[in-house]
Amino acid sequence: MSRNKTSKFEANRRATNIIQAGKPLFEGIKGKWRESFFKNPNPIIVELGCGRGEYSVGLAQLDQEKNYIGVDIKGDRIYRGSQEAISLGLKNVGFLRTKIHDIENFFEEGEIDGVWITFPDPRPKKRDIRRRITNPRFLEIYWKLCKPGSQFHLKTDNSGFFDYSLEVLQNYDIGDMVITRDLYNSEYLKEHHGITTKYEKIWTEKGSKIHYLRFKMI
Repeated sequence: MSRNKTSKFEANRRATNIIQAGKPLFEGIKGKWRESFFKNPNPIIVELGCGRGEYSVGLAQLDQEKNYIGVDIKGDRIYRGSQEAISLGLKNVGFLRTKIHDIENFFEEGEIDGVWITFPDPRPKKRDIRRRITNPRFLEIYWKLCKPGSQFHLKTDNSGFFDYSLEVLQNYDIGDMVITRDLYNSEYLKEHHGITTKYEKIWTEKGSKIHYLRFKMI
């Protein structure tokens, strides 16, 4: 392991805004995010596969009346979001280092009030369908952990993954669906407050169109 990565992991170990294996709250945070971590009763919004946490931090900065949690398994990615939140003095954002298919170990049924998924790995190969983050096995988890009426957001540059997600969602009870295949030339761009991820910048600079959908989980 490089010295740079080692220093990041050490910073993560010390950071109070990161929950990961080896820390006291890792085993007992389920159902207790508001009382034990945020120490407030506000709604909880989760960014799945948060990467560097651009949305978790950006939204937390804009809306101090909600709590934001970025979930990712990569410690060097979470490091960036954690340090940014610390530098901004944000108390309403935290990070959970775990695999997404394990999040039932960390959230109680109905504990989550909203979900963001931004530029996930599209897993284009057929053998990887079960690993797509909008595969039914994942959606069943989201529906279980979210309160009825929670808002779900998805952004991607991959049209194949977007089409797949829309097809799967036809089997679920959803409301107030919004869809655009060109976010940057749509009326919904303002809802993103200028927040962009690393991969969003890369693909928009290459001329790719950004697909976006949101709906309420019924």
